[in-house]
Amino acid sequence: MKGTLHASGDRTPLPPEKELPDHYRPWMEIANRLPHLIGSHQLRAQVNEMPLLNCQFLTGYREQRLAHLVLTFITMGYVWQDGEAQPKEVLPRTLALPLVEVSRNLGLPPILLHSDVVLANWATRNPGRPLEIRNLDPIVLFPGGESLRGFILVTVLVEKAAVPGIKALVQAVNAVLLPSPDSLLQALQQLRLSIQDITRALGQMHVVFWNLSLDSWTSTKAVLSTDYVDPDIFYAVIRIFFSGWKDNPAMPAGLLYEGVSKEPLHYSGASAAQSTVLHAFDEFLGVRHSKESADFLHRMRDYMPPSHRAFIEEIHSAPSLRDHILSSGNSQLLTAYNQCVEALAALRSYHLAMVTKYLITAAPKAKGRKTSHLPGPPQALEERGTGGTAVVRFLKSVRDKTIEAILHQSG
Repeated sequence: MKGTLHASGDRTPLPPEKELPDHYRPWMEIANRLPHLIGSHQLRAQVNEMPLLNCQFLTGYREQRLAHLVLTFITMGYVWQDGEAQPKEVLPRTLALPLVEVSRNLGLPPILLHSDVVLANWATRNPGRPLEIRNLDPIVLFPGGESLRGFILVTVLVEKAAVPGIKALVQAVNAVLLPSPDSLLQALQQLRLSIQDITRALGQMHVVFWNLSLDSWTSTKAVLSTDYVDPDIFYAVIRIFFSGWKDNPAMPAGLLYEGVSKEPLHYSGASAAQSTVLHAFDEFLGVRHSKESADFLHRMRDYMPPSHRAFIEEIHSAPSLRDHILSSGNSQLLTAYNQCVEALAALRSYHLAMVTKYLITAAPKAKGRKTSHLPGPPQALEERGTGGTAVVRFLKSVRDKTIEAILHQSG
């Protein structure tokens, strides 16, 4: 790598587009009523009556990202409206054709992605206020009420907390290239703080710090709750709508996109493994995962925006930070590097505890929770992530391999 590295992609949290041109009103009307249409089992009928629209009137990246968000949310609702026992295995052309068109324009797969659920799915109540849960709303929702709202918005704040870390990573790579030990030390210290902030942001799944219904911005009334995102609701109601049709026993044949392909297509569901953040940190810190985990993670990069994939490749192509620190003999850099690795391992341990709570522990309760109007818990993916991997084994492996990356000064 020559020259300097620049942060690329849409990592900085700019507000997504909230409205499509009037031509696409049929899409937006369905998307805005999605929880009701799914709960009343009317979504499929509504989609079947949708006019066939192409994407020629979408102007610019932000409108195309909103169209992808809207069409993929409708797609997941259409497929899973009646649960995993009765998934729709054919996506009608009125949905399939525009979805595939906008996906090709964006370089994305035609399925709901982490970048849809999170990066493209938030709006501020008051643009002059900070990006906090009480000042944010999702643009599109599935059934799941406040728990789904919390899940989406906490994950938005996780991505926001990562922005200083991504910037620090860029500073660190450039400091290695110069080289500048002082700049590198400062960047590593900032990266550690950012990783710790990510862990704290993730912790908001558990606690409501503010009364979300407050109208007064000057009030400091706190509302305590054991869970911002209820584990039972997440498992029994929300999770199925993030499930894909690759490595999913409920849809072994995949999904036929009518008018696009004569054969069914296979895509993984939305997963945190599709976030750029930990991929970039792993590449920068030189964390090396087992072949099984690495293969899955590399496949998840196909589900990222192209600019995010390119950024990770830039980090991968940069000079080795580990080699640079070891050859420098600088004990301060070694300590700062190890503190970053330890913070990343702690984040992964916390994520593992969260997954255990929201998937493994919640599963037995959810089995007896079947409601009359919602799909119910997905049995086929009981111990697997929505991306299709054996989630607990995977998270333990990546956490343990992170710990193994800690450096020891030779000699």
